[in-house]
Amino acid sequence: MKIDHTGKRVLVTGGTRGIGRGIVEAFLEAGARVALNGSSEESTAKAVAELNAGDRVVAAPGSVGEVAGCNAIVAAAVEGLGGLDVLVNNAGRGGGGTIEDIDEALWDSVLDTNLKGTFFTIKAAIPHLRVSKGNIVNIASVNGMTGVMKSTAYGPSKAGVINMTKCLAQEFAPDVRVNAICPGGVDTDMLRNLAVRMAGNVPDGYKMIAVDCPQGRISDVSELAKPVLFYASDAASFATGAIIAIDGGETA
Repeated sequence: MKIDHTGKRVLVTGGTRGIGRGIVEAFLEAGARVALNGSSEESTAKAVAELNAGDRVVAAPGSVGEVAGCNAIVAAAVEGLGGLDVLVNNAGRGGGGTIEDIDEALWDSVLDTNLKGTFFTIKAAIPHLRVSKGNIVNIASVNGMTGVMKSTAYGPSKAGVINMTKCLAQEFAPDVRVNAICPGGVDTDMLRNLAVRMAGNVPDGYKMIAVDCPQGRISDVSELAKPVLFYASDAASFATGAIIAIDGGETA
């Protein structure tokens, strides 16, 4: 089924690379106009230029790790697009290690980016989404659904996003839907770097990461983008508060 988002106004945080970039490209292919967020003006402008989509993509730079940044991102998106129909909270950062490895600075950075940033981006966007009767798709993680070794900052931050999704789905109903996608292993720069740290090279690292995945592989970014498009569309009009694992069966 082809999902049509023609004319929809979409903000994707963390959209310059990885999962976010794949989501941006998928929405553009589906006919949407997209506000692309990166943490700096330079990275955002570079991604906008690379996409070469004319006025269908606008820049919305800023760091979600600060409330002022969240406000600025949404303001730029609304100004550039003339409103907002869909918010995809994708911006995030990793943060692994044992509890002995994680100091206050790392803990605060992970929680500020992944959890606080999602909350305050939604807070800034919700007045505009109420007007359009739009929806929100949060990118959480399977690490927020299960206990994972050496994920004692990242995992809790994503568990918070999952719970926030359920809370806000009730708070915003019936006008604005809120759902969360929980990826497993996805082929991105971040995961490639982890694979190299684990095994010295990407293929062997990916084998280690996928060992508990029934499908036995790492997913492509497009396999995450397509579910996001679905849950952001009218085809999912009765779905809210849903937590969807796209993980090749890992959490099964």
